[in-house]
Amino acid sequence: MKTVADVIGVSRSNLIERLKERPQQKRIGRPPLPDDEIVAAIKAVIAEMPTYGYRRIHAVLKRQALAAGLSPPNHKRVYRVMKLHGLLLNRHAGGVERRHDGRIILDERNRRWCSDGFEIGCDNGEKVRVAFALDCCDREAMSVLATTGGIRGEDVRDLMVAAIEHRFGRVNRLPVTIEWLSDNGGCYIASDTRSFAREIGLEPRTTPIESPLNNGMAEAFVRTVRRDYVRVNPLPDALTVMRQLSAWITHYKHASQHPSVYVIEGNRVC
Repeated sequence: MKTVADVIGVSRSNLIERLKERPQQKRIGRPPLPDDEIVAAIKAVIAEMPTYGYRRIHAVLKRQALAAGLSPPNHKRVYRVMKLHGLLLNRHAGGVERRHDGRIILDERNRRWCSDGFEIGCDNGEKVRVAFALDCCDREAMSVLATTGGIRGEDVRDLMVAAIEHRFGRVNRLPVTIEWLSDNGGCYIASDTRSFAREIGLEPRTTPIESPLNNGMAEAFVRTVRRDYVRVNPLPDALTVMRQLSAWITHYKHASQHPSVYVIEGNRVC
């Protein structure tokens, strides 16, 4: 700076002031794309699934664009547009996070299956109890069972058979031993259930008491069903919930690309 000032014959302070007064050159880049089309697409997804955040909405839009042979939108643009139009979800402000050091998900299918159950309360006071079996690799809902009564050991054994038939067909015993991970519910730890599991090639495993995160994949499935379906649909009575449950599982199968199995029998969905 001193050399330049000496050459042109001005003081350094005068030169600095002149530089400050120079207009800043604006960066010339690509003009932003119009938002009308993507806003309409985002609102269409939100109308169907109001619990979806920008990441899941981006996944849906990307899947739709690829199916139509179009270029998918950038996830940053989806976030910007949703933020600009007030379409983002509120941040979750839950309690203290519980941590665990185990690894639930596996890299290969048919090494560990997990199971759990949950309850759906209806407006008229009725209860629908659901149990399911997932693969800890691809999260496929291999078998789902729902009843207006309690989940019994017999129901869990039916759940095991349905999962095996879905993956391996009608066989008397699994070709390989597969772990069966569950909590310590009575229907899971019953001696008849554990003996039956070993007879057909399943090895029962239970999580530590008061440690739901050790069965985190099953807990995540429960959270997904409650958030994306139970919370945003009418629940007047058990019959209505039972009828809707089939559609929920079907949508989960296609939206998450996780095939699921279910057969409707009377007041049960198996």
